[in-house]
Amino acid sequence: MNIEIIRRESDTSLPLLERIFHSRGLNEANTQFSLKALLDIQALKGLGDACDLLVSAIHQQQKILVLGDFDVDGATSTALAVDALRQMGAQDVSYLVPNRFEFGYGLSVEIVDYAYQHFSPDLIVTVDNGISSFEGVTRAQNLGIKVLVTDHHLAADSLPTADAIVNPNQPDCGFASKSACGCAVIFYVMCALRTALIKQGHAADSLPNMAQYLDLVALATVADVVPLDENNRILVEQGLRRIRSGYARPGIQALLTVAKKNPSQLTSKDFGFALGPRLNAAGRMDDMSVGIECLLAQTLDRALMIAQSLDELNQDRKLVEGQMQQEALTHLERLSVQADDKVSVCLYQGQWHQGVIGLLASRIKEKLYRPVIAFAPAQDGLTDAEMASGEFELKGSGRSIPGFHLRDALDLVAKQIPHVLNKFGGHAMAAGLSIKQKHLMEFEQAFELVAKKLLTPELLINQVVTDGAPAPQDFNINLARQLRFMAPWGQNFPEPLFDETFTVINHRLLGMDKNHLKLTLQIPNSHLAVDAILFGIERHGITPAMVVSMQRVHVVFEMDVNEFRGQESVQLIVRHLQAV
Repeated sequence: MNIEIIRRESDTSLPLLERIFHSRGLNEANTQFSLKALLDIQALKGLGDACDLLVSAIHQQQKILVLGDFDVDGATSTALAVDALRQMGAQDVSYLVPNRFEFGYGLSVEIVDYAYQHFSPDLIVTVDNGISSFEGVTRAQNLGIKVLVTDHHLAADSLPTADAIVNPNQPDCGFASKSACGCAVIFYVMCALRTALIKQGHAADSLPNMAQYLDLVALATVADVVPLDENNRILVEQGLRRIRSGYARPGIQALLTVAKKNPSQLTSKDFGFALGPRLNAAGRMDDMSVGIECLLAQTLDRALMIAQSLDELNQDRKLVEGQMQQEALTHLERLSVQADDKVSVCLYQGQWHQGVIGLLASRIKEKLYRPVIAFAPAQDGLTDAEMASGEFELKGSGRSIPGFHLRDALDLVAKQIPHVLNKFGGHAMAAGLSIKQKHLMEFEQAFELVAKKLLTPELLINQVVTDGAPAPQDFNINLARQLRFMAPWGQNFPEPLFDETFTVINHRLLGMDKNHLKLTLQIPNSHLAVDAILFGIERHGITPAMVVSMQRVHVVFEMDVNEFRGQESVQLIVRHLQAV
């Protein structure tokens, strides 16, 4: 994989912290992260209609069914909606998350029929889905069920005929934060509902303080990888502050416990790498209701019991994903897919788990820096005869690289071979599709042709953008600690990343498999040294034999705080390393 290191334009005369903020378009005036600086939610189109539906449902004690999604954003959205509605006086609130292996995504006709038979709802509230559920909304209304859609995904030219729709990305919505996640949208709706109930005569102290839900909103915002615009940065930072101060709900506390994370030291990165995967494991390997029950738990003991189950599911997920990744890499080596003349990758094995193919595609994409689509059978238990026929459906999950819009590429493929793609959807960096197994080779060839037309050689170079080299005096524990807590880092608001050339003082390989590299590096233009660690040398194409000969290295790194036996020290987390 070709890597090009680019330094972000910045004023090098400024102190490092100021330089980092200024290069991201910020100054001290807009880095306070105050809740008072949040956008006015009244600009959300459909908010009044949504509140009218919910106020009426609460006053008439109607049956409300919250319909969620099977990822972190969906789980947190569902838990927030259910808990807030119950605290606001709704007596009959249930939730339903379509099992991805049985029903697939969203408010489908099938899930509406299931809901009608098992819940008999008067009102369905979708969270993190629904904006494209035309048939499902119509089916619900034909059954006499009202529908409130809350979503954040891009809307089509037309909208479902729901009784109310709240989505900042629907046409003519004036709410400026188009990057809100699904949990943020239902949070705004519940905030507006609280205000509406107070106007109806409800005592304010009988209604929930909406700040209690900021831990859920913060987790969802980071885990769903939505851009951290100013509004989202405030939501994430406020959620982090509540958790660090000990005000997290029992479910969040329990997830932190099983992940062995100290709440007072929590960062936005922990949402994506520690909490998010454990919740996601429920939707990938089993049923997301396990994750939702953890978030809804009222006591820490119950939450811990469920969180332990989620941790075990996550371990299972890691094992399955690791095996699939090894099979994929072996398959690629056999086919020499890494050759320069191949610009896309399609992978399939009959025994793969459809809940993990998205993660697999992401891992292979990171390794090869190519658009990757991984496929798995859409159902388990196929007979040998069914497998041989090729008539069974495959689910595909794709991940892309900057400059290659995956959903648009699939649209081009669909126009060329319309008989192959049963359905597809997604956005620039991630997409899903379904095809029959017998059409896999035809799809792979068509996808490669489209990729070759759209991908220039420049786009196949992985550009790593850094904040340049810190000055020798910047390698100190106070600055490292400030970098950790100065802002909530995330999508489109990247964590500070630096690059520098160091002399290697010493090194050693760590771990049972000797796959991690510990280094002591001399800081240029000084007599100081700093520790650094590179996790997973094989992922970086480094062998133990190469390590022995390293004397000077160009390193891309994050500056972090290492805590060991009560002592703190600066440690560099290496993201890329190359001998010079």
